[in-house]
Amino acid sequence: MLLTRKGAATKQRIIEGAAEEIRDQGVFSLRLEDVMARTATSKSQLFHYFPGGKDELLLAVARYEAARVIDDQQPELGSLTSWDAWWQWREKVVARYREQGENCPLHTAVSQLGTATDAARAVARELLQQWQDQLAAGIRHMQHIGEAPTELNADREAAALLAGVQGGVMILLTTGGIAHLEAALDRGIAHLRGPAGQGGQGHIGTQQGEFLGKPKVSDHSILPD
Repeated sequence: MLLTRKGAATKQRIIEGAAEEIRDQGVFSLRLEDVMARTATSKSQLFHYFPGGKDELLLAVARYEAARVIDDQQPELGSLTSWDAWWQWREKVVARYREQGENCPLHTAVSQLGTATDAARAVARELLQQWQDQLAAGIRHMQHIGEAPTELNADREAAALLAGVQGGVMILLTTGGIAHLEAALDRGIAHLRGPAGQGGQGHIGTQQGEFLGKPKVSDHSILPD
């Protein structure tokens, strides 16, 4: 659908309003009437931009939140050119998910759509590929300047680091605890540094970044005993 500037702004306002509604009330409480009230739009306007109704709107919210995942890590994610830069990126990721806590609009929107649907898979696949590509670019840069072992496969290392981050985020969503995400980031980045990183030198090491001790599941974990 070709939109005017005003139409595009209205559509974006509806998407952002729906995302805010999900954050405030949860995806299962999401009602189109509440989105319309929050965004000062009519039913005819909402269905003009989202003729598929709630599912189409949820998909748009998922795309919006996926873009935010990458945008919220910038400029650090796109500038991984020193170990200080990697540390700053690590700090931004931890801060983002600590603030977000157990409420992840992207996760809830995709879950409501059903992760097996082609559209939901495409959103997740595109997000993870963009994220992995930027991590791999950072690893290659560190190899180029002699700060990371050349024998590392940048794509595989980026995939492993991203998998660790995603695992830490899933534990956070389940337990509310950030420790596993911090541990995954610290160990992953230390591995990229090779022997120097394993020894705990510099920012990503025992002095600042490296997670020490055993990650603990938070007291309000919903996991069974």
